[in-house]
Amino acid sequence: MDREAQFIGQSGPFLDAVERASRAAALNRPVLVIGERGTGKELVAERLHRLSPRWAGPLVTMNCAALPETLIEAELFGHEAGAFTGATKARVGRFEEADGGTLFLDELATLSQGAQERLLRAVEYGEVTRIGSSRAIRVDARIVAATNEHLPALVEKGRFRADLLDRLCFEVINLPPLRVREGDIAVLADHFARRMAAELGWPRWPGFGKHAAEQLETYDWPGNVRELRNVVERAVYRWDEIDKPVDAIQFDPFASPYRRDVAVPRREDAPSSTAILPAPVAAPSFHCDDLRAACHAHERQLLEAALARCRFNQRATAAALKLTYDQLRHALRRHDMLEKAAAPN
Repeated sequence: MDREAQFIGQSGPFLDAVERASRAAALNRPVLVIGERGTGKELVAERLHRLSPRWAGPLVTMNCAALPETLIEAELFGHEAGAFTGATKARVGRFEEADGGTLFLDELATLSQGAQERLLRAVEYGEVTRIGSSRAIRVDARIVAATNEHLPALVEKGRFRADLLDRLCFEVINLPPLRVREGDIAVLADHFARRMAAELGWPRWPGFGKHAAEQLETYDWPGNVRELRNVVERAVYRWDEIDKPVDAIQFDPFASPYRRDVAVPRREDAPSSTAILPAPVAAPSFHCDDLRAACHAHERQLLEAALARCRFNQRATAAALKLTYDQLRHALRRHDMLEKAAAPN
């Protein structure tokens, strides 16, 4: 397995999933890999192939969501010349290419009903028929499929064939999201950061500053390991003081003060008729006859709204509110919001 395809982690849920994949690799049975985006489904599929008796055979990958529905069946099962418009010559499908090896079907849930029916026959009888042909071809390919969907729920909705699911679910490997992999965020971040620092020619890796490390640990990581890698590599690449720990993290690369949904301050020299003014802030809807308490509650509302708008990035929130980072932290502490700001629900 090359440098780009390493399993890195030490948490219990992660090691359990890797162990299950290792045990299933030796068996000539279909395997389903379930996990959110960025959790490493492709790496598990490669592990299943490399540790199997088929390791010397081909590992053929097909992303079922990357092709229009009209081409999926031709891509999977091949076609004869003249089978449809544009088919000027015969072509083997992915099943035939994977003969003697492993066929990895990513985004399985996006397969059309027609493709599911043909896939069912291929799995059950080990035969495929090219489009435009009446002759079945024997193939010996192990199926590994991946999805981030809950397939039993799709079966209930009529979007996935129950008999196909029955034949593919000999073993189901559920990959844990990064947010539940205790201790793995720091390990992965250090790995990606060291590799990026070496790529940039840094003499040494200075590590992360305290604030950056806290941000990495408390972020929810909806994009999982793939998102973590992008965030860490971007932070290292943008850091100019290579002899000091990296202490600036940007989770949203699209954050911009120039977006139309961001209030633009009025210029002093601009005519009042053309100035773009911030939208008025609605008054608190609750009743309170205590001015100090009302101001306190309104300030909390403003903080909560700004944090949500900045995806709980405290430095971005401070900039949006024209506060220093320390001033924002003091305000959050005053409203007992530090924990909520660090780890949103």
